Amino acid sequence: MGIDCIDKIINGNCVDILADLPENSIDLTVTSPPYDNLRVYKGYSFQFDEIAKLLYNVTKPGGIVVWIVSDATINGSETCTSFKQALKFVECGFKLHDTMIFRKTNPVPQIYRKRYTNVFEYMFVFAKGTVKTHNPIMVPCEHAGLELKGTTYKNYSKGEQTRGKLANPVKDKKQKGNVWEYVVGKKAVDQEAKGHPAPFPFQLAYDHIYSWTNEGDVVLDPMCGSGTTCVAAYELKRNYIGIDISEEYCELARIRLEKHKTAHGFFKNANPDLQDRHLAFISNKTIQNQLPTISK
Repeated sequence: MGIDCIDKIINGNCVDILADLPENSIDLTVTSPPYDNLRVYKGYSFQFDEIAKLLYNVTKPGGIVVWIVSDATINGSETCTSFKQALKFVECGFKLHDTMIFRKTNPVPQIYRKRYTNVFEYMFVFAKGTVKTHNPIMVPCEHAGLELKGTTYKNYSKGEQTRGKLANPVKDKKQKGNVWEYVVGKKAVDQEAKGHPAPFPFQLAYDHIYSWTNEGDVVLDPMCGSGTTCVAAYELKRNYIGIDISEEYCELARIRLEKHKTAHGFFKNANPDLQDRHLAFISNKTIQNQLPTISK
């Protein structure tokens, strides 16, 4: 892979840029497309079929694509766009490894009649072949250490499912489920992205990158918007490639990355020219007003 692509935010149509990336070069893609015209995206079109095919080409065997999407409600019916896209990925050769849910703890109130407030989006996890890397996130068990007298595990082996083995005692930790809850837009690191109409939470990207990659792997976001995926990849010591057709959003992503690199002392040993450019960068009052201080 050309060095010009690694750890860069690239302005351009992702269809063109993905076509130029080497096959089998990306370990993980985490992205959320503009779906059902719910997001006003600078008037640009969205070539889904081509993107799905190209993502299969550039994903390494064992690699993952996390596709975060939802549906609009039009004329009283949800569009089913999310399911149609999932089936297209499978048609392209991916396996639907997991259908996960991104649950918003602070959803935007809605005015749909005779309909409950939508509080989630799908996170389709597509695998190219057998998954290569899984670093499961562990969470505390609510009843850790409890001695159980009659409760049993269900046997999920092939054939007839039975209950036989006692669940005794309860372990301290268990693997996290596939419904992930996040507050949207409240944390300082998410406030950095307020120049974009629909960023997903930093922690969401961070958790997926941690789960499906190792240090040094390559993480892609072909519609990177404010750069959340790339910032999370940087924090986890993964390489990143961000692509967006909007130069305005690319600049926002670059600003966020510079801020995070500065917080880690990235410029401590940089050459004088780079230091001078960085000092000029952070002295810009507009940028200072845009980006609140990140609490570590």
